[in-house]
This record gives sequence, structure tokens and C-alpha cells, in this order.
Amino acid sequence: MNPDFWKNRSVFLTGHTGFKGGWMTLALSQMGAKVSGYSLAPKTKPNFFSILKLKKYLAKSTIGNILDLKLLKKSINEAKPSIVIHMAAQPLVHQSYKTPIETIMTNVIGTANIFEAAKDTNTIKAIINVTTDKCYENNEKITSYNENDRLGGHDPYSGSKACSELITATYRKSFLSKIDIYLASARAGNVIGGGDWSNDRLLPDFFRSLEAGKPMYVRSPNAIRPWQHVLEPISGYMKLGEKLVTNGKDYANAWNFGPNDEDAKTVGWVIDHLCAKIPGTHWIADEEKHPHESTLLKLDSTKAKKYLDWNPKWDAKLSIHKTIDWYNAWKKGKEMSSISLSQIDEYNSIK
Repeated sequence: MNPDFWKNRSVFLTGHTGFKGGWMTLALSQMGAKVSGYSLAPKTKPNFFSILKLKKYLAKSTIGNILDLKLLKKSINEAKPSIVIHMAAQPLVHQSYKTPIETIMTNVIGTANIFEAAKDTNTIKAIINVTTDKCYENNEKITSYNENDRLGGHDPYSGSKACSELITATYRKSFLSKIDIYLASARAGNVIGGGDWSNDRLLPDFFRSLEAGKPMYVRSPNAIRPWQHVLEPISGYMKLGEKLVTNGKDYANAWNFGPNDEDAKTVGWVIDHLCAKIPGTHWIADEEKHPHESTLLKLDSTKAKKYLDWNPKWDAKLSIHKTIDWYNAWKKGKEMSSISLSQIDEYNSIK
């Protein structure tokens, strides 16, 4: 990443109060960017945004819904951004079964609102729509999915993100490319890292069980996922943003940011590793019936490696260790902005 590119650059970031958006806020701020955030209020207590007091790293923080097109347009026009990074979403598979309409509205119409608002500006050069590895039509194949594979989705979350990808292509071709706004989508793996307290996510559920002094019940322990630290895709998004602004249309398409093949691990492997690092913990297979989730998912990131010079830096084991380190520091009452920034520095120091 190029600090000179980001210094004083205006960035409009949606979803800045979330786990991944919070880390994105911190990483952009550290590079000297002027970040304007737009998001719903944090959904969990505790949460990364409040613990780190991230508002102090923002040029402006707007609490709003991306379905509110009027407020969204006003906020973007006031920020006068050069780059928009769209991360706001309903991001949970299990939640999407409970609230399918809300999930579809947020992930599809909300995304279209971002593009619609961008049409009426004269400062935006690039937009990155952050989607997911689950946007692919999963046929449980052993080989990794690449950007040309068919889109689809069994559950409402995956389907909504596949729709988000289609909307991205539509606005790119019909509107944004004609006014020299370069639009790309970014598909990452299963992110982990300190500060995530979302429900129905593996590591947050583990730490909640640890706090409660209870064993963790694990559904689908044999399911394989592309595990990666949250800083991995964030570094990819930033490299993609630089290329979109400096090289334009050649980079305005879809990009995968996943771990190396050897870091596509089973859920059971991850929990076993967590338990090995934290004595006295154990897990139990959850035998209850749950809504459908894919059991095999891997990403092919050859394109990002070749054209963005992006490569994973922390393997699955180290990513787990860094997550544990973060939670241990938080439990000890340490100043978590410094801890988080030091992890970013350590990550960026690796060439």
C-alpha cells in the first residue's frame, strides 16, 4: 500500500461501526486518509467501534441507514469523497433465514442506493463494493472458486450478495463507466480478528462460551472455510482502490481476496487450535438440525496476486494467535487503539 496515495484522500466508508468496517477505518486513518463513515449504530455490546473510540479517527460519523437514499446522498455530497468503500450489510447467514426481506433490502437495494447516490457527484473516482465468498453458486467442489464462476446462493444472505454482484455489474455498465467512476466488487473469505462480537460466528461464539465457563457447541465441524485475518482483505481493498483511481477501467471488475489453499481449514481444526492455545476449553458437536450452510468453500485469489501484487501474509495459525492476543489484551483492560494499531503496523511491515 502507498501512504502517499492515501494521505489526505477523502474516503466515504459505509459500515464503519461494524467489526470489519472498524478495522477498515483504523487502517485508512493510519495511512492519513480523511474518512467519513455512514452506518447504523453498533449492533453488539461490547463492540470494536466503541472500545476503540473510533469516532476520533473519522472526519465525520453519520448514523444512518443505507436504505435512506436522501440522507445517503446528503452525506456523500458533504464528504466529497474520492473513493467510496461500501461495507454496510446484513452479514450473517443464520440471521438471513430469520429476516430474509431485511437482508435482501439492505444488501441489494442498499447497494443500489450507494451507486445511485454516486451518480450525482463530481468528486468520486472509484467505488469498491465489498461482497463475500458466499456469492458463488456453491456446488461443494474441491477446487477453489474464481471470479468467473457462476453466482448463486442457497440461503438468503448468499443470494442477496449474488444479487449485489449483479447490481454492481449493471450500474458499472449502464451508468458509472460513462461518467468515469470505476466500480469494482471484492469477495473475501471468512474473516477473523479482535473485536468481533457478532452472533453465529465461530470465534466470537468461542470467546462467549469461554467467558460463560461453558463448552462450545459447534455445528458443522467438518465444514471447510477460507479463514483469514481481517487485515488481509482490507489490505487488498486498499490496493484495489489505488489501482482503480490510477489505472481506471482495467481494474473495474470482480476480485477475490482469500487465503492460500492450505489455510482453507475445517471448523473443527480452528476450534481444536483455539482449545490448544487456551487450556481448559473444549467443544461439543452440535447435533441439532440447523438451516442449510455450505460445507466446502475455497477461493482462488490468483488474479489479485498477479495484478494487484497482493498476497496473504498471516497464515491461519498466526491469524488465530493474533485474535487471541487482541482479546487477552482487552480482558486485561489495555488501551485497544494502541494494540490494534500495533497489529496493523506489524502486518504492514511484512513485505
